[in-house]
Amino acid sequence: MTFVQKYLAWGAGVLALLVALIFALPGGKARGFDVNGFATLPILEGGRVKPLDSVARNSLLVIHSRQGFRHEGRMVGPDEWILDVMFRPQVADQQAIFVIDDPDVIGLIGAKQTKNRNYFSFADLSSHLEEVQKQAMAAQPIAAQKRTRFQSAIVNLFDRVYLYYKLRNTLQLSGSPGLGWEIQSLGTPDATLRHQDLIQLAQFRILPPPAGAGPDAWQSVGQALSAASTGGAMHPGLVPLAKLNAAYITNDPASFNQALDEMKGVVTTLKPGALSHASNEILFNRAQPFFVGLSIYFVAFLVLCVSWIWKPGLLQPTAYALLFAGAIVHTLGLAARIILQGRPPVTNLYSSAVFVGWGAVILGLIVERMYRKGFGTAVAAAAGFASLIVAQNLGTEGDTMEMMRAVLDSNFWLATHVVTITIGYSGTFLAGAIAIGYALRKHIAAKADPETDKALVDMAYGIICFALFFSFVGTVLGGIWADQSWGRFWGWDPKENGALLIVLWNAIILHARWAGYVRERGTMVMAIFGNVITACSWFGVNMLGVGLHSYGFMDQAFWALTGFIASQLLLMAICYAPARFWITKPGAHT
Repeated sequence: MTFVQKYLAWGAGVLALLVALIFALPGGKARGFDVNGFATLPILEGGRVKPLDSVARNSLLVIHSRQGFRHEGRMVGPDEWILDVMFRPQVADQQAIFVIDDPDVIGLIGAKQTKNRNYFSFADLSSHLEEVQKQAMAAQPIAAQKRTRFQSAIVNLFDRVYLYYKLRNTLQLSGSPGLGWEIQSLGTPDATLRHQDLIQLAQFRILPPPAGAGPDAWQSVGQALSAASTGGAMHPGLVPLAKLNAAYITNDPASFNQALDEMKGVVTTLKPGALSHASNEILFNRAQPFFVGLSIYFVAFLVLCVSWIWKPGLLQPTAYALLFAGAIVHTLGLAARIILQGRPPVTNLYSSAVFVGWGAVILGLIVERMYRKGFGTAVAAAAGFASLIVAQNLGTEGDTMEMMRAVLDSNFWLATHVVTITIGYSGTFLAGAIAIGYALRKHIAAKADPETDKALVDMAYGIICFALFFSFVGTVLGGIWADQSWGRFWGWDPKENGALLIVLWNAIILHARWAGYVRERGTMVMAIFGNVITACSWFGVNMLGVGLHSYGFMDQAFWALTGFIASQLLLMAICYAPARFWITKPGAHT
């Protein structure tokens, strides 16, 4: 490669990083209101202090499946949306954000299904809420895995509507004159009932506790009003909040921004450090490193595919540089989550998908550096892209930095057992991805290349050894943790069985290879089946809903997992197809 080619290749990687930086830049003011500043205010939700921006993004993802939407010809972001929900519900109620795909639920609300996704506003649903609640109440006692499609869909819709309803009644009761009027009405006959409603419906607590108070001492607006009405001191954050409320309703950006500064001053006085922590998290939210990372991996994979038919000398290094840039963004995202959460990288199913992809990409970079065949780049880019797509879908269920369940609340074991066994997942998936590349190449390559075939098998073989080591160590560490937590080393729990299956399958592949039971093609077929075992161990247990590891029950991924398994079985058949089906027919090399 010439100097110019090398310069151009790495220039593409630098350009990708510059594009990633653009995502982190703050947006402009909406209609003159400092929406970004408002979204930086820290709140307490789910036991975790986070910026209001995180509540807005997570809520909109749950309700709408996206972090933004078009309304009246322009894009509405999550921060502007939550401002409207809380302060101008009459505007937010008209925005079509509720996605309903189930035909029976659409029929229940008296609408007609369209070819595209069906979006409805809260105003559209308001006249049917009683029937939606009735159907949801009937379905909720049924175990999630036993519900019909309609029952699952109606419960899901009710949960989303209730989340929206709580948000619009968190800072003021919807339909009331506003928070300022509520403060002036302290001590009136109906005030106590309104305060109780605000307490029960609050989605989060926005008023920070005094210095030295415990982390649970944050107050909701209802709690602060109730305390003031019973003779307690007025919380200093109530008045700035009321000013924000009034200024937003009257469309007065200058007064809104001034009240926001007052509110930030209150937060800084009562809870030093909370505002800066929230600012760091909002920067992470804006940067969207995992979305940017998967986009760069996708481009790297496309560039590599083009390199197989045009200018390989230039495009293969370019694809590697793009993969490297994606890995930097991916790594920075992981590091940011560790710092913000104060936990090791894997704490739930979402973070495991992020980490598995990261591990596969790092291994792929190393393999490509060793062999320089382009396949390391291809499988790493594909694995990184696929795992981050999985993570994006898992992230639609709410806060991905949720508080840890008690059984998992151990940084030591999260940093040892969980990380180690997840690296084993990464290695097994990467070996399977290389085997898929080997199988497809057999059918589409124009000419035989025994040297490349051998290199691919060597790559898969080495990575399987690596995966076996980490899977075994991770499983043993898990047993020690189980002994400390549950009083026994092994209990044949589905998750434990899944981890053991990965260890055994990787050991079987190596044994079959060493004993001569399989050669190149057989090794690769077995490596692809490793994807099936790992996917079942990773997600299958969470869908079973049984055993001590069933705290993350989910049934939405059933068909996705079924489709993935079917695709791997098909690829195994393609890999095992006799040489007469190949374009290249080097039968002697199987």
